[in-house]
Amino acid sequence: MPQWLQWTLIIAGLIAIALLLAFIRRQVRTLAENRRRQKKSEDFNQKRRKDMIDSIRVIAMAVEADQVEYSEACLRLKGLLDHVAPELLSQSPYRIFQEVHDKLEHMPTHRARQATDTRFVEKMDKERFNVEKAHADEIRRAATAIRHHAFEEK
Repeated sequence: MPQWLQWTLIIAGLIAIALLLAFIRRQVRTLAENRRRQKKSEDFNQKRRKDMIDSIRVIAMAVEADQVEYSEACLRLKGLLDHVAPELLSQSPYRIFQEVHDKLEHMPTHRARQATDTRFVEKMDKERFNVEKAHADEIRRAATAIRHHAFEEK
């Protein structure tokens, strides 16, 4: 084999090695960045979940202390449980949060409520108070149970 061909093959091999090293370095950086992003995302989701569980417990304490309307508490607890532990909404005693939500979800809230006729709002409030009164004991029991519930770590 001629010497010029040997040198050409050696140089081509060195170029291939350099290109492969550059590719490997870039892949390692990309993987490290992805791991860093995933860790940040997991940390954010864990903090968000913990904050939601804390909110559930605060709302439950407010129910126990009669500091919040039961209908409002049920709507908020149902919304939080949808994200934290949706399976609880089909279990006793927590099922009441879903039931009250289903009975009240047709009612307008916030701006829609403000834009609604006063007599209609009064009629809805009466209906809401009747639902609260009919389920008050169940709601209090469920609030106490959810406050003491040990949520799974995820």
